[in-house]
Amino acid sequence: MPDNTEQFRTLLQTGLVIPAHPLALTADLKLDERRQRGLTRYYCDAGSGGVAVGVHTTQFNIRDPKVGLFEPVLELALEEIHAFERRSGKVMAKIGGVCGETGQACKEAETLRRLGYDGGLLSLAALTDASNEVLVEHCRAVGENLPIIGFYLQPAVGGRPLNAEFWERFVEIEYVVAIKVASFDRYQTMEVLRAVAHSGRGSEIALYTGNDDNIVADLLTEFRFGNRAAHFVGGLLGQWAVWTRRAVELLQAVQEVKRNRAPLDIVLARGAEITDANAAIFDARHEFRGCIPGIHEVLRRQGLLAGSWCLDPDEELSAGQLDEIERVYASYPLLNDDQFVAENLDRWLS
Repeated sequence: MPDNTEQFRTLLQTGLVIPAHPLALTADLKLDERRQRGLTRYYCDAGSGGVAVGVHTTQFNIRDPKVGLFEPVLELALEEIHAFERRSGKVMAKIGGVCGETGQACKEAETLRRLGYDGGLLSLAALTDASNEVLVEHCRAVGENLPIIGFYLQPAVGGRPLNAEFWERFVEIEYVVAIKVASFDRYQTMEVLRAVAHSGRGSEIALYTGNDDNIVADLLTEFRFGNRAAHFVGGLLGQWAVWTRRAVELLQAVQEVKRNRAPLDIVLARGAEITDANAAIFDARHEFRGCIPGIHEVLRRQGLLAGSWCLDPDEELSAGQLDEIERVYASYPLLNDDQFVAENLDRWLS
């Protein structure tokens, strides 16, 4: 295991805002390096505790040999993060996506370790019909190369169901440093939390919400299972790829509430607003088909991206989704960080 594994565990346990990093493209669907760097600079300056690159929001088909963007995108993010760390003295969590069957996943984990990433967010979507035993052995094999972050990805965007027995076995793997729960399902979320609580490894396995439809409630709640408890410490979210400055302020507000230093009602109301905004941006009405273009559209409006294009030209905003984004923009002006972006955009894109 890498020498910094325990440092990485400790950093994750502090509770971080970790945006899932999008992919900046030109109109002819080539990498827009200037804007790709600009996005990473935005996340760093907005106060994020790390970034996740090469994940669903970055578009899984960057791995296609014909596209060839997996390593270039990972390298660009790392260059900008390292530059920020040198300037600020702040240590960022550097997370890369890992997917595919065991051979591919181990190779991707090796690549992340070679480049200098701290850990891998491990998608199991490729192992559609694998048994729990096969899944656990797969995770263990990947973890021998790099600390792993478990990933419960909802089936609507390519994930697979993972039952309680799987999570009970997964949390026993020594290489696991965190779990991102993005099932968008209360029952499945509880199964993960229960497994961590019962394992007694809550101080070693940080829980991160990926439930973009339930961010604030996840972060506020202590989940109790008899005499054991578990709680989310932060978020690794596609929703936090936009309006990231506000996400940082939100997590700070939640932490203040949990320390009994701030009123609960304001934060709960903000949580409901974010859920409504997420429904528009993630295209919940059409089973999330427009989630990545929706993220891109918000970033385009701010000038961080030149367009909402995806590598798959058929992946675009759904009918009515633009109207929904305009609705939530008008309804919840306190959710956006447009002014912060406008004040820094030229510098980030220089």
